[in-house]
Formats: sequence, C-alpha cells, structure tokens
Amino acid sequence: MRIICKRLHRGDDLLASIRAIAQAEKIDAGVVLSGVGCVSRARVRDASGVNVRELNRHFEIVSLNGTVSQTRCHLHIALSDESLATVGGHLLEGCIINTTCELIIGVLDGVRFDTEQDAQTGYDEIIFREINT
Repeated sequence: MRIICKRLHRGDDLLASIRAIAQAEKIDAGVVLSGVGCVSRARVRDASGVNVRELNRHFEIVSLNGTVSQTRCHLHIALSDESLATVGGHLLEGCIINTTCELIIGVLDGVRFDTEQDAQTGYDEIIFREINT
C-alpha cells in the first residue's frame, strides 16, 4: 500500500481537494485512513439520500472515511460543534476548511474501483476489480 499525506489549507473545499488529489496521484483504489481538522462551513446529504444540509458554523472533523479513486469518491463525515454535538452524513462539495485538514489516503495495490448503474439503488455503485500490478 502506498500512503499519501496531504495538508489542506483554509478556504480549500474538502471534497474537491480529495478529488484533485485522486486525479493528480492517479489513484485507482484508495481509502481515507485519517482526516482531522476543522471546517467553517459544512455541506452534507442525510441518510434519506435526498436532503442536503448546509451548516454555516465551525466544526471539528471527528471522522472522515470512505473510498477514493479517479472515477469516484464516496465519503462520509462526522463533525462536532462547539457544544460537542455531532452531525454527519455523505460529504458534498461545500465543506470548507477553516484552519487545516490533515489527510492520509492509503492507495490499495492490485485493485481498481469502477462504477456500474445499480437498478435496485438507482445509483452508480462501486465495482471492485482485481488488476495485475
């Protein structure tokens, strides 16, 4: 496994930055190993798969996980506010880094993530493909 360590800065969009890293590093299959820092604005989709929540206040990133590749990123985030209340959901563009985000991505050997339309879910779902390295 190859490890990519990046620091994101104030004003960076978290998801857009991860997508850009996936493109620049030519990631076929990766996972977020760690993501800590804080955001000044959060934008997530809730469990209904429909409702988008925009939260314009400061949060600590207490969890960030999911799959990363050049073709798709599927990430979930948990955030804690000043009262220590926690919210989370499916990460969308619009989560803006406040001071920093320390991001560690593990790139998996011998695997490629592709997508395929799933009639049951209605979404393009991940397909795991073995590749010769």
